[in-house]
Amino acid sequence: MSFSPPVTSPSDVLSVLRERGYAVLSRAGLCELVHTPAPELDALLPTWNDLPLDGYLRDGGRYRSRRHSCFVVDGASVSQVPHRAHWQPVEYNALHGGLERWFEPISPGVISQPAWSRLLSELGACCSGLKGARPWYVEAHQFRIDTTDGIGRPTPEGAHRDGVDFVAVLLTGREGIKGGETRVFEAAGPSGIRFTLTEPWSALLLDDERVIHESTPIQPLGGTGHRDTLVLTFRAKGFQGP
Repeated sequence: MSFSPPVTSPSDVLSVLRERGYAVLSRAGLCELVHTPAPELDALLPTWNDLPLDGYLRDGGRYRSRRHSCFVVDGASVSQVPHRAHWQPVEYNALHGGLERWFEPISPGVISQPAWSRLLSELGACCSGLKGARPWYVEAHQFRIDTTDGIGRPTPEGAHRDGVDFVAVLLTGREGIKGGETRVFEAAGPSGIRFTLTEPWSALLLDDERVIHESTPIQPLGGTGHRDTLVLTFRAKGFQGP
């Protein structure tokens, strides 16, 4: 059984984020929020077929492929910074925290697309509306979770925060799988919600200080399958590092 996501109108995103700590957008809603036609976003989708294997999985799995790049978003300006490692403290990632992980960068063919800069700048504007205007240090992750091992784990570290200010999880595709349910919980309370994103470019926006999140494992419906996401984290005080 899957539960439908509690979709928010783009005009209500900030008020819902302030009230709940999270908001969900449909494909049409995300396109409206970031002022980008769906075909321009869809042009990025084939690049998920060219993600290198993640060699850092400490559970021994081979089910995750990814690319990673970093940017500074300051108003309408989006600047890529020199390639750097992805690092998280153990307080936020008990499985992979404290480890400098060097992933292959996102391809120039993605970053050069106008839709890419618009996506980052408009989500940055949303973050500024929630937290106050300032430059945002953004880490971008393209993920593919597949069923090579029979089961794929989108969040092998479990329910977590990312140690940033704001997180956007954008579903870019799912094929031939069951599972992959999204779960969001209050960081300091009992409330939680569960739902399944199924529509390409539907999105979960999170106030990372207020909620924790996870996605349940995926299994194949028959043969092989995968779940693709773009995860963007926004942090006010520079990139995380050792």
